[in-house]
Amino acid sequence: MSPLRFVAMGDSLTEGIGDPVAEGWRGWAALLAAGLTGDEAGVEFHNLAVSGAQTSDVLHRQLPAALGLRPAIVSVVVGVNDTLRCTFDIHAVAARLDQIYSSCAQQGALLLTACLPDPGAMLGLPGALARPLARRQRGVNAVVHALSERYGAVHLHAAEGDWVADRDLWSADRLHPGERGHRLLAARFHALLAARGAAAGSPPSPEPQLPQPTRSASIWWLATAGTGWVARRCTDLLPQLLTLAADEVRHQMRGSSARLDLIASHGVATALAALSAAEQPDAA
Repeated sequence: MSPLRFVAMGDSLTEGIGDPVAEGWRGWAALLAAGLTGDEAGVEFHNLAVSGAQTSDVLHRQLPAALGLRPAIVSVVVGVNDTLRCTFDIHAVAARLDQIYSSCAQQGALLLTACLPDPGAMLGLPGALARPLARRQRGVNAVVHALSERYGAVHLHAAEGDWVADRDLWSADRLHPGERGHRLLAARFHALLAARGAAAGSPPSPEPQLPQPTRSASIWWLATAGTGWVARRCTDLLPQLLTLAADEVRHQMRGSSARLDLIASHGVATALAALSAAEQPDAA
């Protein structure tokens, strides 16, 4: 009997940042893989996720490798890094995700997806800076919701809820789950898969193997590696984010903030409508 093949694609969340082990990072996908089967054949797990990856990286770099492995289960959790770039375009994000999901589904793989928390809120940014990022993340999540339904994905709603507010589940950088958070994500995916009859092994334990980082260790991480990590990902965003924040303040002073939400919602709707139109056969 051949092992079940599980391939994970995405960014630092799936790479496992926040859940350190001796050889590097582990993360929710590796924890989930260990509980997918209960037979001797086991699971063949490949983690293709790379820190900083955007939807374009998954489409052009990770997807070809994933399809070459012909997985039975494939996870695609990506999009936050797109929202942190000045090149953000919800139409382009939607088109890329549609192509990624479609390619996996056409090969017969069971697709795992997730919507994710707003990075501005997780970082505790001031309102005028946080709201534009929140609007972008809501847009990405809306696209992921719609496309997950279209392709019959196992979709995890992870954008909000108690787990987002529980600081014990998050690492020092406030953007990645800690070990306990990764274990919770793995357990929630396992429950969804088990409900579909696609996970026969034992769910991952919710209890961490390593002690929770101390406050001093968290502060030290933020002051050293953490600062560099955030700076590298926000270098090209900061000028635009300041412009977006200024626009946010202007609309707030005019009492027209709702217009920005309407523009964002319209962008999502037109992006999804364009995908639907592309699937329609020619009228001729």
